[in-house]
Amino acid sequence: MKRKADQHPEIGDRTRKILHDLIDEYIHTGFPVGSQTLARKGGIDLSPATLRNVMGELEEMGYLLQPHVSAGRVPTEKALRFYVDSILEVRNLSRAEKERIRQHYTYTEGELTDLLKETSQILSAISKNISVVVIPKFIYTVFKLIEFINVSRNRILVIFVSENGVVQNKIVEVEEDIAQADLDTYARYLNELLQGLTLQEARKKLIEEMQKEKNSYDLLCAKALALSKKALETDEATEIYVDGTLNLLEYPEFAEVKKMKRIIQAIEEKERLLKLLNKAMAAQGVQIFIGSENELQDMESCSLITSTYSKENHTLGALGVIGPTRMDYEKIIPIVDYTAQMVSKMLDWK
Repeated sequence: MKRKADQHPEIGDRTRKILHDLIDEYIHTGFPVGSQTLARKGGIDLSPATLRNVMGELEEMGYLLQPHVSAGRVPTEKALRFYVDSILEVRNLSRAEKERIRQHYTYTEGELTDLLKETSQILSAISKNISVVVIPKFIYTVFKLIEFINVSRNRILVIFVSENGVVQNKIVEVEEDIAQADLDTYARYLNELLQGLTLQEARKKLIEEMQKEKNSYDLLCAKALALSKKALETDEATEIYVDGTLNLLEYPEFAEVKKMKRIIQAIEEKERLLKLLNKAMAAQGVQIFIGSENELQDMESCSLITSTYSKENHTLGALGVIGPTRMDYEKIIPIVDYTAQMVSKMLDWK
């Protein structure tokens, strides 16, 4: 993850260390942090009184909040953003940690959706938070194979297979009964015509071919083009796998039923979540949205860490983890990053 330029010159090394220790304590306890607690942590040779003064200055600068007069301080979104961008040293996972993630996988080969569904389950289990995985929009995947199966009179099952293993089935109504032998001929013709195109490009290709001089095609080819065009008329919506929603109940700040219900409803509104994930995909690599940065109503108390996965350097989708704003960024960021890399490698091996 690339570190952003330090936009907080007002924070010196000593204050940075105090803020680091306070945020670290808050992440692991969820409670306001007082000067006595920081003094006991060690590593800062300052009295509780001096620490209180520094914490007061940080509060004035907008980095800390004091929930109650007698309570300690908690970091603001501004502080957490500074922590992630300028203080936190994101480490690489150890060989043993990577191996533990790999051992969770049972996927060897099959459909891409099987791999992504399993990845969602693994991410939620390892992170102890909510996982989200975007399934590539089928229309943008590269065409590999089409098959037609006569299932009943006037009804044809169309099977599309993409290069990355996504399979889409669709029943198409036709006006006349078509023999299976003819359907097999249609498929052979179309598999050669559309090879290497995305489904979106295939649509355009079919229209172009049909608009050419009709006499240049025999009747069989014309029927094949018409049938395949009909099969590609609708664009399936992008899906998102979500797992581990109840993991948030492990955090005291989500114990309130109404608050948890609002978060679950926000996550279930997948169109808004997808919009945010598409934004992450456009940027590529690891992206971190803290609190209100995620632009999702009712999820201001949550953060989202995402990374993109790809096949042959072509971005297909994104995966990530949703958790409280005090999530363990040091732990979760490398997990998300490595999992995305692993999914990409598994797709390249297919």
